[in-house]
Amino acid sequence: MTDTEQNRLSARAARYARVGANVGGVAARIAGARLFGRDSDGVNAAALTAALGGLKGPIMKVAQLLSTIPDALPPEYADALQQLQNDAPPMGAAFVKRRMGAELGADWASRFGTFDLKPAAAASLGQVHRATSLEGAPLACKLQYPDMRSAVEADLSQLQVLFSIHRRMNPAVDLSEAMHEVGARLREELDYRQEAKHAALYRLMLAGIPEVSVPDVHDDLSSDRLLTMGWLTGEKLLTYKDADLETRNRIGVAMFKAWWFPFSHFGVIHGDPHFGNYTVRSSGTGRDRTPDGINLLDFGCIRVFPPRFVGGVVDLYEGLLHGDRSRVVHAYETWGFKGLSNELIDVLNIWANFIYGPILDDRVRTIADGIEPGHYGRREAFAVHKALKELGPVKVPREFVFMDRAAVGLGGVFLHLRAEMNYFRLFNEQIGGFDLDRMTRQQAGALRDVDLIMEN
Repeated sequence: MTDTEQNRLSARAARYARVGANVGGVAARIAGARLFGRDSDGVNAAALTAALGGLKGPIMKVAQLLSTIPDALPPEYADALQQLQNDAPPMGAAFVKRRMGAELGADWASRFGTFDLKPAAAASLGQVHRATSLEGAPLACKLQYPDMRSAVEADLSQLQVLFSIHRRMNPAVDLSEAMHEVGARLREELDYRQEAKHAALYRLMLAGIPEVSVPDVHDDLSSDRLLTMGWLTGEKLLTYKDADLETRNRIGVAMFKAWWFPFSHFGVIHGDPHFGNYTVRSSGTGRDRTPDGINLLDFGCIRVFPPRFVGGVVDLYEGLLHGDRSRVVHAYETWGFKGLSNELIDVLNIWANFIYGPILDDRVRTIADGIEPGHYGRREAFAVHKALKELGPVKVPREFVFMDRAAVGLGGVFLHLRAEMNYFRLFNEQIGGFDLDRMTRQQAGALRDVDLIMEN
């Protein structure tokens, strides 16, 4: 075994120990509390949050995902896990130099005009550095932390502890398929070549949407664990949460198009519509500066759906809009739900009417009238949980997981912006005239074109 292999094995073993000790300790407390009939979910939720927050890294991304699925975790746990932030400690300058050398070779610095060794942003899987090309173009270099593959595998394995807790609590949903989807997407996020392809795909898909900017990829300065893209200047999205309504709505329309256009025309979604993945770009200077669009920055969590899945989204929408129950049932079947009794369909419709509510309502409104950001979907999730408890575990199809996460996340962005828009008309502008065969051709053509772009 080489020194490198030994180090990776040691790193994974250490990660197993830390995750297992922290999560396992909380698991024991939860099991004990339930054995003796003590209601201490609030205390244990805080302990679990502290355990995961201290670990940083990929397990936090999984925990945050679980917090958006109704009944994946008890309400107290979901609330606590939603507060986690991806703020892993940054790598130091000396370490960055070694990592860059490992990705681009010993002469890596000569391939840039400038390179700031201090990160501009740090997250759960890597950090971003500002740089310039030899021609002076501003660049964003996303550098993965070392040995993240071992960390991901360790975290996914130990995450089974959380699922074993869930299974003992008489759950309303079966998350076995969801776990496969989470693992597949998280492993995919480690492949920066794949992310480069996704960035190129989004640049192609959104080329005709002036409200949204996508950075170009510098493939010659990228690797499996280093992604270099053009730097897009902008301000944090939440900077505008107290701007005038016209400005907030302009940003909201750009966000809507950035998410729904790729999905409705190509079957592709951005599965992590988090505030940190967008900035707001402006035209003009000084007092004349006017926000006129958004920059889409991160392409790690992208899901390409088979066109039939998008057809299911359209069928469910049309079925709910026109009261066509057979079309609603067909949509759920298309997504992969099994054992669809009338009672189960009624329960699923509670959640569907919440997610689809704004786009079924032909008027100017907020995304959720009268609901505070931290309570978005809470009431509906509780109703679903209560009803499903009486019906027995329902297996959540794997393709549903990131669609649900993205819908809740996108709704949260609109809620924080306090945008007031006609979501019904915006949606119908994107999805109107949907044709399954046409989308199939468009998706195949886009993926083929991106492959050619990446090859050249």
